[in-house]
Amino acid sequence: MRRLLAVLACTTFLPAQAATLAAREVRPLVEALRADLRDLNRRYDVPMSGERRARLRARYDEAAHDLQALDFDGLAHDGRIDWLLLDNHVRKAVEDLDREAVREAELANLLPFAPAITHLAEALRRLEDVAAADAATTVDRIGKQCDEVRAALAAKKFATLPPALFARAAARTAALRQTLRAWFDHRNGYDPEFGWWLRAPYGAAESALGGLYDALAAAPGNDGGDRSLLGDPVGEAALQRELAFEWIPYTPAELVAIAELEFAWCDAEMAAAATAMGCKDWREALERVKQQHRDPGEQPQLIRDLAHEAIAFLEQRDLITIPPLAKECWRMRMMSREAQKVNPFFLGGETIQVSFPTDAMAHIEKLQALRSNNEHFCRATVHHELIPGHWLQEHSQSRHRTWREPFDTPFWIEGWALYWEMRMYDLGLAKSPEGKVGMLYWRKHRCARIVFSLNFHLGRWTGPQCVEYLIDRVGHERAAAEGEVRRSVGGSYPPLYQAAYMLGGLQLRALHGQLVGGKAFTERQFHDAVLAQNSIPIAVLRAALGTAPVPRVLAPWRFADG
Repeated sequence: MRRLLAVLACTTFLPAQAATLAAREVRPLVEALRADLRDLNRRYDVPMSGERRARLRARYDEAAHDLQALDFDGLAHDGRIDWLLLDNHVRKAVEDLDREAVREAELANLLPFAPAITHLAEALRRLEDVAAADAATTVDRIGKQCDEVRAALAAKKFATLPPALFARAAARTAALRQTLRAWFDHRNGYDPEFGWWLRAPYGAAESALGGLYDALAAAPGNDGGDRSLLGDPVGEAALQRELAFEWIPYTPAELVAIAELEFAWCDAEMAAAATAMGCKDWREALERVKQQHRDPGEQPQLIRDLAHEAIAFLEQRDLITIPPLAKECWRMRMMSREAQKVNPFFLGGETIQVSFPTDAMAHIEKLQALRSNNEHFCRATVHHELIPGHWLQEHSQSRHRTWREPFDTPFWIEGWALYWEMRMYDLGLAKSPEGKVGMLYWRKHRCARIVFSLNFHLGRWTGPQCVEYLIDRVGHERAAAEGEVRRSVGGSYPPLYQAAYMLGGLQLRALHGQLVGGKAFTERQFHDAVLAQNSIPIAVLRAALGTAPVPRVLAPWRFADG
């Protein structure tokens, strides 16, 4: 819109001409939808609410109508890219709402009280008057239904349901319990009649919801192992759907085969590095590398030095533009013991969050954290999280095509950082065999993420099987492998997120080969152009950086076909 206003400010148009120009921009539609969704999601915030889904769907339908009304052929190159992105975003959002309804319907027998709680909360959002006596009857029934389900669980009446369903129901119960509490607190103490009628039945319902949560969290049918590794597989159809929205035409099985090819390359490189170290195999080489860690208290200095090393490496080779402010404004924070149970390595962005033993850890935890965050492993993680990785991405995203924020995808976010791990390895960042082993460890890890995450979501592997795979195939410490799987299957990440690292990296590597190898871009031009497009699916990025007219229907890109 700023670009449009600038054009209008310096050019004389008749009113009709200005309106026609504005109508040919997609960006205002994106920005309006983004702003409206912010308001709608704040207003319609009740969990398991059909009213919420209907209202959001109505807004998405409006966006789809407005988008279809545009003259696609009359759009400029950038506008056509925005059209593709918004169309894809809206279609995916509608399908997500439909899938959400299906998944919640699967919980109906475990959560028969959910409609009553959502009805009360929705009435509050509409600021309707409350008939206290009637509400007390409703809340009393909620408590009784919780007790009935809890008794049925104890009697093993739901024993044939998959364990993942109980974990999902437990999460929804916690959200509904909080919703009912907020509903009660809104009037309690302010409305004497409300308190007189509701205080006792609400107390019973609150206690019953807590008891049911505990029973559901116990995961009937679990084998007694770590329930945090249980997860909730989405199935092959859902994976294929997610891949289609990334314009990726491969099946999950084909993607696993692609990962295995990359794995084979890593194995050969690792074997060569192990030989150069005088080791009999990669496991012995990896063990030696794991022992080369900093002493307690010295990790921050290592991270600082590795960050400076990566920046100097990039600038000496003129690989990418690094704004002075990006070099100046990143920060560092050490992660807590609890955080490292889920993130055993590093997290990044504007602040790199560093994993290293804390004095509160048990002895075995300290040893595993030291070994998992040794000097050579840290090299790739630092530039992955900072520059040229996530922090440089964030710095750029806030300055280029900012309206594309809703189209964010891990294939661009994580794929970019992984692409640089591969590119900097190829260019010789790792100067010693030990350094190569450290960087290859992460490369193998990204291959393994595709294999274990897809097999998990296909229902072929359990969480504990994924842990054993990471230990055996990559060489993870057990605590690190458990943290990795816990993070992957816990539900806080989309099902393709872990696979997106390597797959996005391979997409960018293929695109680099086409555009830089084909002499259309220099290294710096290519990397700057990727950042300037903001976070979008790589197939759309390919169209954005190309010179051919962007089609209304963009064909999927078979990036791994050679």
